[in-house]
Amino acid sequence: MFRTALLSAMLALAAYAAAAWLTHDFQVWTAEGARRLEVALQPVPSPAVEVDGPGTAPQALSLVLADGQSVTLVDFVYTRCQTVCLAMGSSFQQMQRALQERSGQSGQVRLLSISFDGSHDTPGVLRAYAARLSADPQLWRFVRVPDSRGAQRLLADFQVVVVPDGRGDFEHNAALLVVDQQGRLVRIFDYAEQQLALDYAQHLAGAGAPSPSP
Repeated sequence: MFRTALLSAMLALAAYAAAAWLTHDFQVWTAEGARRLEVALQPVPSPAVEVDGPGTAPQALSLVLADGQSVTLVDFVYTRCQTVCLAMGSSFQQMQRALQERSGQSGQVRLLSISFDGSHDTPGVLRAYAARLSADPQLWRFVRVPDSRGAQRLLADFQVVVVPDGRGDFEHNAALLVVDQQGRLVRIFDYAEQQLALDYAQHLAGAGAPSPSP
């Protein structure tokens, strides 16, 4: 009986240790939670994959994001999506209105929607999509990754899961990504946490803004 109790205790201890390791000392319980914690602890530099879009000449995404001035809220979409992308577009519309109301305040926050369906979502398609969402190009830009290998690299670096559904559409995880002035992914929020994401981005932008001249 003693051996049975000892074995049970050892198994319980092993299970506890494994759970602690898998959940970062029980701070998270899902893969998405682990992803968010890892990004918060270790920011991810934006890869130098080429993007283009309406009003954006072909250039490295790292240059688009790392302007030294703006904090950028990023989402990943494709224009044919009729489900979660519409909800994310609505979230960005609301954040755009909030940014327009707060224009002139210290710090800069911008919005960027990145299409991972580069073969379909040409700059012209993205321009029409942006118009349907009443996107203000001064605040909210749209780009695509035209090269499939570049798209795969970006998705892997930012841990965005995109799976073709076999019918021409995609299943993908949805989130609001906060990228700092140096082009590093620093936080990930659920798309339903738009106010929290916006508040964090504005705090980060204000913290990094130069002090006003006396």
